[in-house]
Amino acid sequence: MSFEIVHSVGCALYLVFFVLMLFARKVPRTNPGCGWWALAILAACCARLFNVGLFPIDAQLAKLAYSLLSLSEKLLLLLGATAFFGAVVQRAAYIGLAAACALCLVAAQLLHWSVWVPNLALGLVNCLLLLALAYTVLKGESAVPALIRRSIALFACLRAVHWFMLEPVSLVLFDGWRTQAFWLGTVLVVGLYLSLISAVFALFQQRLMASETRALEMAYKDPLTGLNNKRYVDALFEQVLLLANRPHQLLAVFYIDLDNFKPINDQAGHKAGDAVLKEVARRLRQYMRSTDVCARVGGDEFLVIATQLEHPHGVSLVAEKLSELLELPVQIDGQSYSLGASIGISIYPQHGRQIAELIEKADEAMYSVKRSGRHGFTLYAMKAEQVSNQLEPAADD
Repeated sequence: MSFEIVHSVGCALYLVFFVLMLFARKVPRTNPGCGWWALAILAACCARLFNVGLFPIDAQLAKLAYSLLSLSEKLLLLLGATAFFGAVVQRAAYIGLAAACALCLVAAQLLHWSVWVPNLALGLVNCLLLLALAYTVLKGESAVPALIRRSIALFACLRAVHWFMLEPVSLVLFDGWRTQAFWLGTVLVVGLYLSLISAVFALFQQRLMASETRALEMAYKDPLTGLNNKRYVDALFEQVLLLANRPHQLLAVFYIDLDNFKPINDQAGHKAGDAVLKEVARRLRQYMRSTDVCARVGGDEFLVIATQLEHPHGVSLVAEKLSELLELPVQIDGQSYSLGASIGISIYPQHGRQIAELIEKADEAMYSVKRSGRHGFTLYAMKAEQVSNQLEPAADD
């Protein structure tokens, strides 16, 4: 295949990669390394165009333009890697090295040294810059998956070997081998830029997943206490049933309303009130198991869904422990505050199979505790079946 066709195919591929990298660069908050890499691809494309377009007119000028643009490509790749992978390197040293090498190549061309001298120098400089690229990618700090980073480093090293061996092999073999060498170089370039684009899209994917996680947290988390909210309970109750319950086990819903919270909030201020709510949330998280669900459903109202309870007496034990935890004084800024809680309980499936029904009945039971003088817990009393399954009645502290 002719020399011109090889370069035409290479230019077409470079333009495709340039458009992809430029598109990625336009995405908000994209790593600035993409911009450097887009320029590197453009430099590589121009190098091929100059090599084909100028060679019939002025072979020496074509070689000089190709050499400088090829060197610029490697330097821009390296600068992009320092930005993208957060490597602690001195960019000025890289720029100085590349500039010195460029001057040497220009001098070699203008002084009409033996043709293999600038070719050998170009191969050596490109080799060094590509090896520096591989080192930067591997040693830099980035969230890019290790497989992609190794892929970039591998193709950079293969291109380095290709550049280093280009002139020696040409001297030993024949000039026509350069066409095959350009084909091989094009394949390696495609592999390198595919790896770089994979790194860019890997970061995009991580950003998307992180954004989705934050959105879910905002949708399902109470921002003050860090507990789940009612939306979480409504959306995932069926999954809770499937994952947390086994045959012949109980699931109980505890509706908790803090006693004496309003006076604390009114007298000590909202800051103290928020601190009290955070402490209540901490106690609930500390006591409940990983299979249980704790949620804040109102200003001073909390919901606990206890799963995998072996018998009705276990429901009573959980309620007693919750009452004890919430009756302990809360220390805020050297002040001690007494709370207590009114707790209503409903059981799945005796009192309902939908979470809204269970919450409604637990809420009704909680208000019966409030009417009885607060500080206690009781089970929802079904009108048709009275207290055959009822727990201990609410006790006044």
